[in-house]
Amino acid sequence: MTPRFSIVLGLLASSLIAQNADLSPSPAASPAPAQTAPSPEAVASPTPLPPPLTTRALINGLSAEDVTKAVQALQKNFLDPKKTEAEAIQRATLEGLVRQLAPGASIRDAAHQSSPSANPPFLAEILDAHIAYVRLGALTADSLAQFDATLSGLDPKTITSMILDLRGVPPGGSFETAADFARRICPKGKLLFSLQKPSAKQERIFTSNQDPVFQGVLVVLTDADTAGPAEALAGTLRLNAGAMIIGADTTGEAVEFEEIPLGKNALLRVATAQVILPETGPIFPHGIKPDVAISLPENIQNQIFEISTKSGMSQFVFESNRAHMNEASLVANLNPEIDAARSAMENKGRPAKIRDTVLQRAVDLVTAIDFYRARK
Repeated sequence: MTPRFSIVLGLLASSLIAQNADLSPSPAASPAPAQTAPSPEAVASPTPLPPPLTTRALINGLSAEDVTKAVQALQKNFLDPKKTEAEAIQRATLEGLVRQLAPGASIRDAAHQSSPSANPPFLAEILDAHIAYVRLGALTADSLAQFDATLSGLDPKTITSMILDLRGVPPGGSFETAADFARRICPKGKLLFSLQKPSAKQERIFTSNQDPVFQGVLVVLTDADTAGPAEALAGTLRLNAGAMIIGADTTGEAVEFEEIPLGKNALLRVATAQVILPETGPIFPHGIKPDVAISLPENIQNQIFEISTKSGMSQFVFESNRAHMNEASLVANLNPEIDAARSAMENKGRPAKIRDTVLQRAVDLVTAIDFYRARK
């Protein structure tokens, strides 16, 4: 072995010894502490983002300068310059205003403005021998006269409750007529509601100036089409006659409109005054909120109203009596129970009998109140 090769081997051996010394643990060194996973409480959960704002909310949050900046940017940069000319912006402004001010403003087809509404006719009926059911149909002088006739025929000893159905009542009619309906039920001397214009001096006040004809338990039914004077009637009956409202939110159109013709076909309707309830304030634009929220699909409700015009509402509330075996059927060699079961099997797959679940809820409520009152 040459001296040069011996030197190389010595250097390699020294390097290996040094590496082994670095890898071996030092006797004085203490073992490293074990790493533990953080607890779920220690890890901060990310805060969820709020839902994105709507276009209207974003625009309403802009300053006047930002609105001007946005319009100018559209005029300068949009690919079709004709759609951002001054006239186009005016039309877009009108469309946006009408949408934002709804239901206090609308543009309608004048040709269809005077077409009659398909509201159900007046209907009065006694349910379960102690509940007066009255569907007004519309707030008109004719329906008020029919309402008076119905009230005069009620026996206060047996008819202790009333369900007043304002579903399907069209937005027409006058607020004075709505007040006339309320005066039949609300205590004398009560402030029913006021019709107020932007100027505080322009205000019409409606009060009850007669003793009520009916003073029993009252439930009012509403739907998404209950509008205008009918909303004022529902609101004042809740405040002044203790009525409970069952159904859906009303439209929020308890306002007085001014109609302005536009061109040959259009009609602009603008709210110029609004109904103010004495304790809860204006009904516009959010409408009347029911105490019990429940609604029917529009097609089902229309079907019920159409059928009930001829045959009444009881069939949509109460179950019909089930057929039972009796002596007459034995003599005739018949079994009504088997016949009923066979009929049910034959009707399998067909639409079930429709029910007015809104009216059912009202009847259940009235029955429960009458039951607990009778026990006192």
